[in-house]
Amino acid sequence: MKNLKAVLISSLFTLITTSVYAQNCDCTKNFEWVKKTFETNDAGFEYALKQKSNKAYEAHNKTTSEKVKSAKTFSECSLVLSEWLTFFRSGHASIRPISKQESPKSATPEKSNNPFTNWETLAVETQDFKKYLEQKKTSDYEGIWYTEPYTIGIKKKGDQYVGFIIESGAETWTKGQVKLKLNSSDGKLSSVYYMRDHSGVESKEVTLTGKNHLQIGDFSLSRVYPKLEDDPKYTQYFKSVSANKPYVDQLNKTTLYLRIPSFQASEKQKIDSVIAANKDKILSTENLIIDIRNGTGGSDASYHNILPLIYTNPIRTVGVEYLSTQLNNQRMLDFINKPEYGFNEENKKWAQTSFNILEKQQGKFVNLNDNVVSLTKYDTIYPYPKNVGIIINQRNGSTDEQFLLAAKQSKKVKLFGTTTFGVLDVSNMYYVPSPCKEFELGYSLSRSMRIPDFTIDGKGLQPDFYLDRSIPVYEWTDYLNSVLNGK
Repeated sequence: MKNLKAVLISSLFTLITTSVYAQNCDCTKNFEWVKKTFETNDAGFEYALKQKSNKAYEAHNKTTSEKVKSAKTFSECSLVLSEWLTFFRSGHASIRPISKQESPKSATPEKSNNPFTNWETLAVETQDFKKYLEQKKTSDYEGIWYTEPYTIGIKKKGDQYVGFIIESGAETWTKGQVKLKLNSSDGKLSSVYYMRDHSGVESKEVTLTGKNHLQIGDFSLSRVYPKLEDDPKYTQYFKSVSANKPYVDQLNKTTLYLRIPSFQASEKQKIDSVIAANKDKILSTENLIIDIRNGTGGSDASYHNILPLIYTNPIRTVGVEYLSTQLNNQRMLDFINKPEYGFNEENKKWAQTSFNILEKQQGKFVNLNDNVVSLTKYDTIYPYPKNVGIIINQRNGSTDEQFLLAAKQSKKVKLFGTTTFGVLDVSNMYYVPSPCKEFELGYSLSRSMRIPDFTIDGKGLQPDFYLDRSIPVYEWTDYLNSVLNGK
């Protein structure tokens, strides 16, 4: 129900067509609809106004109104509307495009609409480049690298390293075009990385971690040729950050490592399967590391089978209140009528009962539970694992934070890493299509009853053990392993 990915929306806009609006879908009309819909239905709207003042909101609206007048394309308008939403909070509010159905491919090849056909290129034959790499005596930035959806060759040209496309999964980039440059000045590297729309992102942070992993600003590349033997600590780290499904590793006789990349509802079955397959091992090993770094948020149900394994005492969970409006209450009917939600008959019955309660109290905040706090108890407190360390960072929010609130009530659990993202007080996102069906507005249906005594939005959750910058991120697991083993 909660989704951190909604926070990371700006990258979507480079995928959107830049065709000029139809007259009835101009940015001004879209803004008027977004503003009215959000003000009427978002559970955090009034709370944000109390925090920031009506005067600040009026000024924000005035600035946005001027910007929408000059937005001539959907991508330009989307960015303005998304910027407007940031006034209220850093997450659980978004604008996302509605993907268009692709028409069947014509038997006759169509002329390319790629506007970047004249982009700078570097002519390098792939097989010749591989032979050149095989003969190199030292390892550096030269090589063949992968970052989704591109395979990129990096070759040194004078004092500069030039990255060129070998294979591309984006229609705006073709073979041979220059994708990135690393420039050396006074012994220091700087970079420019060209985005999908060919706009350049400059950075002075260029890091080669081990021999096979290159970080250029916010972009991570993995060497695919030649693959060089690396230190195990690098291998373990990059296996974890590149994982797209949960897994368990045995670090040593006393410590297990459980990696969970995502709590999305689609991942629940995978998480439950990994836990079931390794349950005996988890319950017979002294230490357990749970790594949820760079999480996505998702569904509370995805972590339910983890809690019994680390439990020591009843878990208190403060509930939420739903804002009842005609539009908001429709989601309960969606749960019943739309198969993609995957609700069974019991869940559909809950949704129908909830809908009936909400409909009787439109315009009000409604607690659908009997109490403000729910108490979760399990029959067994397992002797093992004795110590549980959860690795977190600034990209954990929403459901990730809800999991941490529950897990850290166990006497066994400590949090390691950095402060989390801080997006949980206003939650339960709902997406509704714009009148012209070009995009969806995502907003929140509920607010936590922790407000105002214990708020997380904009603050995040603090780790018990702060892992400062002197500890490289690829050494976090080793560091935690040492702490849990008393070294």
